[in-house]
Amino acid sequence: MHFQQLLRDYIEIHGYWVLFAGTFLEGEAVLIIAGFLAFDGHLQLGGVIVTAWAGSFLGDQFFFYLGRLRGTSLLRRFHFIARRFREGLRLIEKYGAFVAFISRFTYGLRIVLPVILGITGLSSRTFLAINLGSALVWAATFSMAGYLYGKSASLFLDNVGKYEPYLLGVLVALIMSIWLFHLYHAWKSKKTARMRLARMRSYRAAHTGKP
Repeated sequence: MHFQQLLRDYIEIHGYWVLFAGTFLEGEAVLIIAGFLAFDGHLQLGGVIVTAWAGSFLGDQFFFYLGRLRGTSLLRRFHFIARRFREGLRLIEKYGAFVAFISRFTYGLRIVLPVILGITGLSSRTFLAINLGSALVWAATFSMAGYLYGKSASLFLDNVGKYEPYLLGVLVALIMSIWLFHLYHAWKSKKTARMRLARMRSYRAAHTGKP
Protein backbone atom coordinates (compact mmCIF):
# COMPACT_ATOMS: atom_id res chain seq x y z
CA MET A 1 0.00 0.00 0.00
CA HIS A 2 1.19 3.50 -0.79
CA PHE A 3 2.83 5.39 2.10
CA GLN A 4 0.41 8.28 1.71
CA GLN A 5 -2.53 5.92 2.10
CA LEU A 6 -0.95 4.40 5.19
CA LEU A 7 -0.52 7.88 6.65
CA ARG A 8 -4.12 8.75 5.77
CA ASP A 9 -5.39 5.61 7.51
CA TYR A 10 -3.25 6.30 10.58
CA ILE A 11 -4.56 9.87 10.86
CA GLU A 12 -8.16 8.80 10.48
CA ILE A 13 -7.77 6.12 13.18
CA HIS A 14 -5.45 7.84 15.68
CA GLY A 15 -5.68 11.52 14.72
CA TYR A 16 -8.14 12.50 17.46
CA TRP A 17 -6.04 10.84 20.16
CA VAL A 18 -2.92 12.64 18.94
CA LEU A 19 -4.88 15.88 18.86
CA PHE A 20 -6.19 15.32 22.39
CA ALA A 21 -2.69 14.65 23.75
CA GLY A 22 -1.28 17.70 21.96
CA THR A 23 -3.97 20.10 23.14
CA PHE A 24 -3.74 18.77 26.69
CA LEU A 25 -0.24 20.28 26.80
CA GLU A 26 0.15 23.16 24.32
CA GLY A 27 -1.28 22.25 20.98
CA GLU A 28 -1.63 25.30 18.72
CA ALA A 29 0.52 23.72 16.02
CA VAL A 30 -1.15 20.30 16.12
CA LEU A 31 -4.60 21.95 16.19
CA ILE A 32 -3.91 24.10 13.13
CA ILE A 33 -2.66 21.03 11.26
CA ALA A 34 -5.75 19.09 12.38
CA GLY A 35 -7.92 21.90 11.04
CA PHE A 36 -6.23 21.59 7.66
CA LEU A 37 -6.66 17.81 7.70
CA ALA A 38 -10.35 18.35 8.45
CA PHE A 39 -10.66 20.49 5.35
CA ASP A 40 -9.04 17.75 3.27
CA GLY A 41 -11.42 15.12 4.64
CA HIS A 42 -9.08 13.15 6.93
CA LEU A 43 -10.88 14.38 10.06
CA GLN A 44 -14.22 15.98 10.83
CA LEU A 45 -14.08 19.69 11.72
CA GLY A 46 -16.66 19.28 14.47
CA GLY A 47 -14.69 16.37 15.91
CA VAL A 48 -11.49 18.39 15.79
CA ILE A 49 -13.07 21.30 17.69
CA VAL A 50 -14.69 19.07 20.32
CA THR A 51 -11.51 17.02 20.83
CA ALA A 52 -9.36 20.14 21.15
CA TRP A 53 -11.91 21.69 23.50
CA ALA A 54 -11.81 18.63 25.75
CA GLY A 55 -8.02 18.32 25.68
CA SER A 56 -7.41 22.00 26.33
CA PHE A 57 -10.03 22.21 29.08
CA LEU A 58 -8.85 19.10 30.92
CA GLY A 59 -5.21 20.15 30.54
CA ASP A 60 -5.75 23.52 32.19
CA GLN A 61 -7.91 21.94 34.91
CA PHE A 62 -5.07 19.53 35.63
CA PHE A 63 -2.44 22.27 35.86
CA PHE A 64 -4.74 24.48 37.95
CA TYR A 65 -5.20 21.75 40.57
CA LEU A 66 -1.53 20.87 40.35
CA GLY A 67 -0.81 24.46 41.39
CA ARG A 68 -3.45 24.35 44.11
CA LEU A 69 -2.21 21.10 45.64
CA ARG A 70 1.53 21.21 44.91
CA GLY A 71 2.22 24.86 44.06
CA THR A 72 4.71 25.64 46.80
CA SER A 73 6.86 22.58 46.12
CA LEU A 74 6.72 23.27 42.36
CA LEU A 75 8.09 26.79 42.91
CA ARG A 76 10.98 25.40 44.93
CA ARG A 77 11.74 22.54 42.57
CA PHE A 78 11.27 24.08 39.12
CA HIS A 79 13.13 27.35 38.49
CA PHE A 80 11.23 27.88 35.22
CA ILE A 81 7.95 28.20 37.13
CA ALA A 82 9.55 30.39 39.78
CA ARG A 83 10.97 32.74 37.12
CA ARG A 84 7.56 33.04 35.46
CA PHE A 85 5.73 33.40 38.75
CA ARG A 86 6.25 37.16 39.09
CA GLU A 87 5.33 37.77 35.46
CA GLY A 88 2.15 35.76 35.95
CA LEU A 89 1.30 37.63 39.14
CA ARG A 90 1.65 40.96 37.36
CA LEU A 91 -0.83 39.81 34.73
CA ILE A 92 -3.23 38.62 37.43
CA GLU A 93 -2.92 41.93 39.31
CA LYS A 94 -3.62 43.83 36.09
CA TYR A 95 -6.41 41.73 34.58
CA GLY A 96 -7.76 39.71 37.50
CA ALA A 97 -9.73 36.56 36.74
CA PHE A 98 -9.65 37.43 33.01
CA VAL A 99 -6.14 35.96 32.97
CA ALA A 100 -7.78 32.55 33.26
CA PHE A 101 -9.45 33.23 29.90
CA ILE A 102 -6.37 34.48 28.05
CA SER A 103 -3.83 32.09 29.60
CA ARG A 104 -3.92 29.61 26.70
CA PHE A 105 -3.41 32.45 24.22
CA THR A 106 -0.19 33.68 25.89
CA TYR A 107 3.15 32.50 24.53
CA GLY A 108 5.48 31.00 27.14
CA LEU A 109 2.86 31.03 29.91
CA ARG A 110 0.38 28.51 28.49
CA ILE A 111 1.06 25.88 31.15
CA VAL A 112 2.50 28.09 33.88
CA LEU A 113 -0.45 30.48 34.25
CA PRO A 114 -2.98 27.81 35.28
CA VAL A 115 -0.46 26.59 37.86
CA ILE A 116 -0.05 30.15 39.19
CA LEU A 117 -3.82 30.68 39.20
CA GLY A 118 -4.12 27.50 41.26
CA ILE A 119 -1.66 28.92 43.79
CA THR A 120 -3.68 32.15 44.10
CA GLY A 121 -7.04 32.51 45.81
CA LEU A 122 -9.09 32.20 42.61
CA SER A 123 -12.00 29.87 43.33
CA SER A 124 -12.03 26.56 41.51
CA ARG A 125 -15.64 27.16 40.44
CA THR A 126 -14.74 30.49 38.79
CA PHE A 127 -11.78 28.94 37.02
CA LEU A 128 -13.95 26.04 35.82
CA ALA A 129 -16.51 28.37 34.23
CA ILE A 130 -13.91 30.61 32.58
CA ASN A 131 -11.86 27.65 31.41
CA LEU A 132 -14.87 26.09 29.66
CA GLY A 133 -15.46 29.21 27.58
CA SER A 134 -11.81 29.92 26.92
CA ALA A 135 -11.11 26.36 25.76
CA LEU A 136 -14.01 26.50 23.32
CA VAL A 137 -12.92 29.84 21.82
CA TRP A 138 -9.31 28.63 21.55
CA ALA A 139 -10.29 25.30 19.94
CA ALA A 140 -12.58 26.94 17.40
CA THR A 141 -10.10 29.72 16.54
CA PHE A 142 -7.05 27.61 15.79
CA SER A 143 -8.89 24.73 14.14
CA MET A 144 -10.60 27.23 11.82
CA ALA A 145 -7.20 28.78 11.05
CA GLY A 146 -6.03 25.45 9.64
CA TYR A 147 -9.35 24.84 7.89
CA LEU A 148 -9.31 28.28 6.24
CA TYR A 149 -5.71 27.68 5.16
CA GLY A 150 -6.94 24.70 3.15
CA LYS A 151 -9.95 26.66 1.94
CA SER A 152 -7.68 29.44 0.69
CA ALA A 153 -5.48 26.92 -1.13
CA SER A 154 -8.54 25.51 -2.88
CA LEU A 155 -9.15 28.91 -4.48
CA PHE A 156 -5.89 28.54 -6.41
CA LEU A 157 -5.61 24.76 -6.81
CA ASP A 158 -8.11 22.55 -8.60
CA ASN A 159 -7.17 19.44 -6.63
CA VAL A 160 -5.95 20.24 -3.10
CA GLY A 161 -5.51 16.55 -2.28
CA LYS A 162 -2.93 16.19 -5.03
CA TYR A 163 -0.78 18.88 -3.44
CA GLU A 164 -1.55 17.93 0.15
CA PRO A 165 2.04 16.97 1.16
CA TYR A 166 3.38 20.27 -0.16
CA LEU A 167 0.62 22.32 1.46
CA LEU A 168 1.19 20.50 4.74
CA GLY A 169 4.93 21.17 4.46
CA VAL A 170 4.31 24.88 3.88
CA LEU A 171 1.96 24.98 6.87
CA VAL A 172 4.52 23.31 9.12
CA ALA A 173 7.20 25.72 7.87
CA LEU A 174 4.96 28.70 8.66
CA ILE A 175 4.28 27.41 12.17
CA MET A 176 7.99 26.77 12.74
CA SER A 177 8.84 30.26 11.48
CA ILE A 178 6.40 31.85 13.93
CA TRP A 179 7.77 29.69 16.75
CA LEU A 180 11.37 30.63 15.92
CA PHE A 181 10.39 34.32 15.74
CA HIS A 182 8.92 34.08 19.24
CA LEU A 183 12.09 32.41 20.51
CA TYR A 184 14.25 35.11 18.92
CA HIS A 185 12.05 37.88 20.32
CA ALA A 186 12.19 36.35 23.82
CA TRP A 187 15.98 35.96 23.59
CA LYS A 188 16.41 39.54 22.37
CA SER A 189 14.18 40.90 25.14
CA LYS A 190 16.18 39.04 27.78
CA LYS A 191 19.45 40.23 26.24
CA THR A 192 18.22 43.84 26.27
CA ALA A 193 17.12 43.49 29.89
CA ARG A 194 20.52 42.06 30.89
CA MET A 195 22.33 44.90 29.11
CA ARG A 196 20.11 47.48 30.81
CA LEU A 197 20.79 45.88 34.19
CA ALA A 198 24.54 45.87 33.51
CA ARG A 199 24.46 49.59 32.60
CA MET A 200 22.52 50.37 35.79
CA ARG A 201 25.08 48.49 37.88
CA SER A 202 27.97 50.24 36.13
CA TYR A 203 26.34 53.64 36.70
CA ARG A 204 25.73 52.83 40.35
CA ALA A 205 29.33 51.63 40.82
CA ALA A 206 30.74 54.76 39.16
CA HIS A 207 28.69 57.18 41.26
CA THR A 208 28.49 55.44 44.63
CA GLY A 209 31.54 53.23 44.65
CA LYS A 210 29.32 50.22 45.33
CA PRO A 211 28.80 47.34 42.89
